[in-house]
Amino acid sequence: MASYKFLLALFLSILISSAIGERGPLRLSAEQQCRLQRLRAVEPTQQIESEGGRTELWDENQDQFQCAGVVAMRNNIRPNGLSLPNYHPAPRLVYIEQGQGYISITFPGCAETYEAYKVQRTRESEESWEKKQKGSVRDLHQKVHRIRRGDIIAIPAGAAHWCYNDGNEELVAVSINDLNHQSNQLDQKFRAFYFAGGVPKSAQQQQGEQSPFQNIIRAFDSQLLAEAYNVPEEIVKRMQGVEEERGLSIIVRERMSFIRPEEEQEQEQEQGTGQSSDNGLEETYCSMKFKTNIENRRKADIYSREAGNVIVADKNKLPILQYIDLSAEKGTLYPNALISPNWAMHGHTIVYVTRGDAQVEIVNHNGRTMMNDRVNKGSMFVIPQYYTSTARAGNNGFEWVAFKTTGSPMRSPLAGYTSVIRAMPLQVLTNAYQISPNQAQGLKVNRGGQSFLLSSGKRQY
Repeated sequence: MASYKFLLALFLSILISSAIGERGPLRLSAEQQCRLQRLRAVEPTQQIESEGGRTELWDENQDQFQCAGVVAMRNNIRPNGLSLPNYHPAPRLVYIEQGQGYISITFPGCAETYEAYKVQRTRESEESWEKKQKGSVRDLHQKVHRIRRGDIIAIPAGAAHWCYNDGNEELVAVSINDLNHQSNQLDQKFRAFYFAGGVPKSAQQQQGEQSPFQNIIRAFDSQLLAEAYNVPEEIVKRMQGVEEERGLSIIVRERMSFIRPEEEQEQEQEQGTGQSSDNGLEETYCSMKFKTNIENRRKADIYSREAGNVIVADKNKLPILQYIDLSAEKGTLYPNALISPNWAMHGHTIVYVTRGDAQVEIVNHNGRTMMNDRVNKGSMFVIPQYYTSTARAGNNGFEWVAFKTTGSPMRSPLAGYTSVIRAMPLQVLTNAYQISPNQAQGLKVNRGGQSFLLSSGKRQY
């Protein structure tokens, strides 16, 4: 029996590696080789209106997004709106900017372990439970998760998912899709495979081209699908929705509710403190944690009382990020505070501004200023790997979310306590910059214990 479980776990690990994938050699075209002339903060250029909300897309053909190999999008789901089920050939990392709701990511081969009757029966008397279930439909489904502002959600390539807004305000989700990931064996164009809905024909006519978001069931022969599902053909024709123009999200007819564990139980399971009778398959794959919250400043990875804080979501906090090879951070800069000039040693950085403004500078290997602009809420820009960047917050402060095309982010600062300048001998600095030993010592220690985040204002030396 023990050997059987071992073989099952071994098979599963192979399945995970192939299904989720890891970043392999990049397939870069001439346009993607980071031959950049200019970097700038940009807004979404395409908008798709649907019954249940709005989908906004950044231009994937822009040089900076081609260099990073990503496509960025922002979904706005109205209250009682349902983002229709779909999957995509590249891994996606999502940040919930506003609102709350439910999400489910369906993994192949996992059991439908949530049964409405079973959970409700523990809370009601036998008699009232039986009355309530008369004439109802028994429902089994995979796990449904509560999501809220500040959540980072990892969606593996090929995993079907949907999202429902049960709140009183719009649910806003900003995400990137890593087209360079090994799991995407197609070309570098973004696409999604929907099980329902699709871009309305009126929107396609305005765009002047075929949309990459369509109902894949619509193209199949209805009799074939009726036989596959063993249902009447009329039901399949409803699934195909040929005449529907509702878009990528809809407003549901009645408010939806789902069977799910209490939030305390979810937290215990995520931390590994809850009791569980799962076998190896369920523990390593079917119950894999795929979200974490980066809104709580008490859990900051970098903290400065005078300058701000940074919270990181990497593979150490969310192990699934090791497989999709992505990560994220949420940063806050106080008014007029600075980010030390630094470069990313692993992966590109895609920055989305969530509040305030900042003056951002980015310099390339030629010593050329690629960007020296003020960025504002709602804009996005790319910092290519090894390009050196810095930022100064405006009078109202600056907040951002950065997506990174690596599961193990690492940066190297130029100024501050952990900087490369501080780590160098005085003689190297005095000869490199033609300055005195006292001046070189100032470069090394004048920021005291401050590191990545630097307070505002000039100091007396």
